Amino acid sequence: MPGPLRLAIAGVGRMGVIHALHAHELSEETGGCILAALADADVLRTRNFAAQFGRNIPVFASAEELAGAGVADATVIATPTAEHARHATLLIEAGHRVLLEKPLTGALETDREFAAWLDRGHPHALMLGFQRRFDAPLRYAKQLIETGVIGRVFKIYSAMEDSAPAPDGYQSGGILADMSVHNVDEILWLTGTMPTAALAIGSRLYSHRLTTCQEDFDDALLYFWFGENLVAQVQVARNHVSGYRTETIVFGQEGQIHIGHFNQKPFEINVETYGRRGRIEPLARLTFATREYTRIVPEFVDRFGPAYKAELAAFIECCRTGEPFPTTHLDGLCAQQVISAGMERMLSREMAAPVR
Repeated sequence: MPGPLRLAIAGVGRMGVIHALHAHELSEETGGCILAALADADVLRTRNFAAQFGRNIPVFASAEELAGAGVADATVIATPTAEHARHATLLIEAGHRVLLEKPLTGALETDREFAAWLDRGHPHALMLGFQRRFDAPLRYAKQLIETGVIGRVFKIYSAMEDSAPAPDGYQSGGILADMSVHNVDEILWLTGTMPTAALAIGSRLYSHRLTTCQEDFDDALLYFWFGENLVAQVQVARNHVSGYRTETIVFGQEGQIHIGHFNQKPFEINVETYGRRGRIEPLARLTFATREYTRIVPEFVDRFGPAYKAELAAFIECCRTGEPFPTTHLDGLCAQQVISAGMERMLSREMAAPVR
């Protein structure tokens, strides 16, 4: 593609703002893209936001207006999950390539319908936003796994816990579909395979009382099996009041790899590698610095900001070269299949057997 990619952002909420900021930075750093348009129902707020970039960026009131304007080649969609399939469909039909924030649609049946539509006519039109695959600490851990330094992997534990409930008005399809989709995709990416069975447990403990967001649980566990020799455990919650926590532990027959450790230092991520008798040198501990934004951002952006930016850079490069995307709708469908399987066997306090 000659010239910079004309990139639009549809949905300028808490994630759309971050994507717009990164697009502007990449435009200045590489010249490979230009922030060409923004679309959001709150036009006035979006225009005020656009003014910070120092030029007249067109603002549209809807994804429909954006699709018909002919001002962009590609769009990042960060609208509510319920609108994902509709907005992606109309923009793809308008000729855009799309980076869609997770999840695909938020439910297995609609995921399958949307994936089938993409497969039939637009198999390379959509990249799904799984930023963990672009996270430097996790990519390093994946390299360590592949070298065999901890031997055969038999268990992966992945946790993500917010310090507060989902914001007022936030639309969630459920804590597992909304949150654990990141953890599940991370595990599928690390293992390169699909599990054979899953089970979920959920509770409403605390933070659901503090928000107007209607969500099934504020604390949940997902356990899944890859045959007899590998299992995975996912823990998600909105009750970690002392700060955002995300960490992954990979257990192998010769040791373990620990990515992240909660210590109220969100800008330092440690990857620690242990053998049977202590840390494995020289791999013992590697510290990755994240980035401090000059604005207030969601707490997960403090942790994954560089990964979000690297993900967007990969999207832009694929759009410019015509290469297939590194993540697709099929990755989202696989993650949702695991979550849905767990939800089919969902246990809560009301469903649990009494202890006698």
